[in-house]
Amino acid sequence: MVNTGAAITGIAGYVPDYILTNEELEKMVDTNDEWIKTRTGISERRILKGEGLGTAHLGTEAVKILLEKTGTETSEVDAIICATVTPESFFPSTANLICENLGIKGAMSFDMAAACSGFIYALETGNNFIKSGSHKKVVVVGADKMSSIIDYSDRNTCILFGDGAGAVLLEPSQDENGIQDAILRSDGVGKDFIYLKGGGSAYPPTHETIDLGYHHFFQDGRSVFKYAVTNMADVAVEIMERNGLKGEDIAYLIPHQANRRIIEATANRMEVSMDKVTVNIAKYGNTTAATIPLCIWEWEEKFKKGDNIILAAFGGGFTWGSVYLKWAY
Repeated sequence: MVNTGAAITGIAGYVPDYILTNEELEKMVDTNDEWIKTRTGISERRILKGEGLGTAHLGTEAVKILLEKTGTETSEVDAIICATVTPESFFPSTANLICENLGIKGAMSFDMAAACSGFIYALETGNNFIKSGSHKKVVVVGADKMSSIIDYSDRNTCILFGDGAGAVLLEPSQDENGIQDAILRSDGVGKDFIYLKGGGSAYPPTHETIDLGYHHFFQDGRSVFKYAVTNMADVAVEIMERNGLKGEDIAYLIPHQANRRIIEATANRMEVSMDKVTVNIAKYGNTTAATIPLCIWEWEEKFKKGDNIILAAFGGGFTWGSVYLKWAY
């Protein structure tokens, strides 16, 4: 039976040139290379430098590479969905700015905020536009400039995050391959454990909110870890079970890159060996919505047509989910 949903037909990634190492962080806060590596698995992360450069720059670079790589004309793009929690501005949307930067006219474009789960939320949204028959070429972008909201005097959070972007092209599947299933979940209890308090309608920017640090990312690491290690593994196993898959059937697990221990726990629950797990957290850190597409980008050449692949993520909100796809090329 032909899959009437979407298939990923191209992938591109972009990371800034500047590398923030653990050694450099040692000079900024009370931490050290061994402590960071042991607890997170991170050695370095990329940081976007430059006057006026934000998330739209990251996303634009990734999409430009994607269009060139796939031979897609800007006039062919029906929609751009950008998953991000560090938008260039509240409006126009970062997706709208990416379109403007690349000369894409008339396409539907909007942002999606689901934190670290944003890319898989956006992927399933794009899939549904294609399944409806209303769109033929949908670009899904995961992009975040986390350095713009990090307090580099907070040793608990500044070690974790980096900047980057990844983009995929979705087109109607021509066979049984493509996106097969998705499970997306959320629980507002996460509002107490991971958030950016300032900048919205409740606490708009003022001298007071800036002085109080409301515009910096906050995370209760222990609580987030507890929820993440359970829910990301649970949802990955759930999507396997409802599609009749066992660990040996999975070619690759592509997990959100938040913490190596969470990644290992998820693989263990799925009974998938670590040689089948994409892990690049050591050199990029947590790039939020960009982690999964950056992994797809780096492992693309290893995938074979028909490979069973599971995407799994957990993020602020809380939001979490999994996607099961068969690689299409």
